Amino acid sequence: MVTSPELDRTTVLREAGSAAAHLARICFKTGPPVHTGVELEWTVHDAADPARPVDRERLRAALGRHSPVTLDDTSPALPLRHGSSVTVEPGGQVELSTAPRPSVAALILATEADIAELEALLAPAGLVLGRTGIDPHRPPRPAVETPRYRAMRRVFDRRGPAGRTMMYSTAGLQICLDAGEPADLIRRWATLHAVGPPLVAAFATADRHAGRPTGWASARMAAWLAIDPARTRPVWSPYRPDEDPVAAWTRYVLAAPLLCLRHDGPDWTPPAGVTFADWLDGALPRPPTTDDLEYHVSTLFPPVRPRGYLEVRYLDTQPGAEWTVPLAVLTALLARDDTARAAREIAAPVADRWHAAARHGLADPSLARAAAALLDLAAQALSGLDLPAETHAETTRGIRRRRAAAERGHR
Repeated sequence: MVTSPELDRTTVLREAGSAAAHLARICFKTGPPVHTGVELEWTVHDAADPARPVDRERLRAALGRHSPVTLDDTSPALPLRHGSSVTVEPGGQVELSTAPRPSVAALILATEADIAELEALLAPAGLVLGRTGIDPHRPPRPAVETPRYRAMRRVFDRRGPAGRTMMYSTAGLQICLDAGEPADLIRRWATLHAVGPPLVAAFATADRHAGRPTGWASARMAAWLAIDPARTRPVWSPYRPDEDPVAAWTRYVLAAPLLCLRHDGPDWTPPAGVTFADWLDGALPRPPTTDDLEYHVSTLFPPVRPRGYLEVRYLDTQPGAEWTVPLAVLTALLARDDTARAAREIAAPVADRWHAAARHGLADPSLARAAAALLDLAAQALSGLDLPAETHAETTRGIRRRRAAAERGHR
């Protein structure tokens, strides 16, 4: 995000209107929908013994000049050859964040090259990337400690163990799409939310954790939904489908409790229950700034999060190269207005069934029916993405496999 005078991060905020205006400027940047990006996250395992813990130093040594500063504060944190940055999450999960690309084909080509480079960095250290949305071998265990992560753990611990599971054991696939033209924003926003539950079910990979079945199709999504509904529930509701996204997001942000309160000391844990709206009203010794507001936004984790673009956060990590399939499905469903409208109509009966999708996946007949219909629709729209012939064929096969699983689920 580029700093400019009208987005001065040091401006003091004293009332909700100023906060709302700033959120509208930074979170919903409209224009022609051109770019797509992905963030791929994996648990990391010892190649010989996947249940063996992998510590911070081993990751730092493997990543070398690409290590994030959370592992090595002297690291140059160089991007990979095709522009992806590498970060490491609290449990040692490695995340690759791509540069945005003007086509899905270009994104896949560049990302596959950066994944290969990442795997080549890890291999000499005897490390491999996981293939599911939650660690199937190890219980939650911290690998990286920072003031932010320490505060997150302490706040989440107030509600139970789900926060530690999320922080230390889960891995997701995030797809980042332009918000679109102002006239299209509400429809794109609604579509990305409505198709969420059936796509969670279709692409669930997180049914085993720490060596045993979890009873959930996506225990990763279950953990996210359980940590704190005020910061992880969906912003959009099928019961208010035409609500202005900016107004809904502003209300969500201001009502969410603080997760971190930054200062020079090592303990950023905030007072319990203080929301950003409370802070604006004088609940803390100093007033918040626009920088504090932006940091607060970074601690909110709804299934779809506006960050200037729209970040889809509800998908599990996929095995191997199969991350391209949900990417192609989601972008195909949004590529044309008529396709997006059809997707919303298909998903409407299950658009609020996030917990059922996480629990039952495609074993839920109504979710399986919706998933099958969405996959059919995406397959029909795939030609609009102009994928290379080989990538198109591989993606079509991936969609057919998921379609067959969905068909079995609703029989």
